[in-house]
Amino acid sequence: MLKRFLYKPILNAIDAREKKVADELADADAKEAEAQKEKEEFRRKNEEFDQQHTALLSRAKNEAKAERQRLLEEARQEASDLRSKQQETLRNDKQNLNQAISHRAQQEVFAIARKALQDLAGTSLEERTVDAFAQRLLELEGAEKEQVTSALGVSSSPVLVRTAFELPQAQRDLVKKTIKETLGIEIQARFETVPDLVSGIELTANGQKVAWSIADYLSSLEKSIDELLKEQPKSEAKTEPELKTEPELKTEPELKTEPDAKARSESTDESATEQGSENKKEFNPELKSK
Repeated sequence: MLKRFLYKPILNAIDAREKKVADELADADAKEAEAQKEKEEFRRKNEEFDQQHTALLSRAKNEAKAERQRLLEEARQEASDLRSKQQETLRNDKQNLNQAISHRAQQEVFAIARKALQDLAGTSLEERTVDAFAQRLLELEGAEKEQVTSALGVSSSPVLVRTAFELPQAQRDLVKKTIKETLGIEIQARFETVPDLVSGIELTANGQKVAWSIADYLSSLEKSIDELLKEQPKSEAKTEPELKTEPELKTEPELKTEPDAKARSESTDESATEQGSENKKEFNPELKSK
């Protein structure tokens, strides 16, 4: 009876109490485990956040550094380009100024030379110019002679002879006589005076021209100087100077035949060796008219 009515209720109460305590302990353990899990999760998230923060900060620093470097390079390149453009502009200005000065000096020199020759080229000098021209006609041969003969032979109008001064009749007859003796053609000539020839003589027929004048000296020299001035900027632009053969300045007039009224024919190689002596005769006061 005691066991049933006394001990059993007590034992049941003890068991219930133990079960309750065990349940509470288990619940506490579960809550502790959950708290630990949440703590670990929080720590992990903090670590991830710190890593992300560090990575973002590092990337931002790198991007800022790269952008700064890019802007510096861009500014440096712009400054270099601007400096190069300024230097190129200065070089061009210097080159243009040098060319302008050279061209102006060249024009003045040739203008003075032409004016001096015009003032000095009197009648006697003009007569000797005709003598030199006649001698050149006598020296024509080969293909050059054929070209001149063809030009004069097919001309249907009088041959135009232009000189810097009016020629006396003796000099006119000498020109026609020399053409007849040299080319075998008797021509009808029309003489004109052109002061711009600067002590020279031109014979024009059927679009062809045979000419000799002191102006040829100046034109040839002027052309050669222009070529030298054009070559100078090219040589200055090179890092290493190169030895160049300069255009040869012509010192003797040449008899030329060309296909239009503004061109002149080239003299033959055989007559080139005698040009120096003929030019000297031209200015020799003792030269006799032929």
